[in-house]
Amino acid sequence: MLLQLRKRVAAKREGHCQRGLTLIELIAAITILAILTGAAIPVAKIRIKRERETELRHDFWEMRAAIDRYKDAADRGAFQIKLGSEGYPPDLDTLVKGVDVQGKTIRFLRRVPIDPMTGKAEWGMRSLQDDPDSTSWGEQNVFDVYTKSTGAALDGTKYSEW
Repeated sequence: MLLQLRKRVAAKREGHCQRGLTLIELIAAITILAILTGAAIPVAKIRIKRERETELRHDFWEMRAAIDRYKDAADRGAFQIKLGSEGYPPDLDTLVKGVDVQGKTIRFLRRVPIDPMTGKAEWGMRSLQDDPDSTSWGEQNVFDVYTKSTGAALDGTKYSEW
């Protein structure tokens, strides 16, 4: 009987050891997970930055195309323009609100996009009369837009120079 009891205790001990992990195995598994996580974080940050840059390029394309459509309509005489504006919109809100053309409101932009770099719907604007690198808006018209972000892109260029 004592022999059978010892066999049962030994069997339970063996079964218990086989069910769990040793401390060394646990430390090794945690170390491997930490290394993999440490390698994934920089890759994720670069991907997020690249996605924001793509969104910024799209926003520029959308706003600049709206400015061009407004200018084309003004040049065709579809609506009256303010003297000295050269046919460019007075502000970005005019592109969203639209202009009256023969009793119909024509909008050129659905909404002013939110700058993905700053998180705000505030954009730097340049008038046709301003210098190409100017950071102050002359308020005569909107010839071009730029981001107010001071950051640099993945390729090293400044976002404000795009």
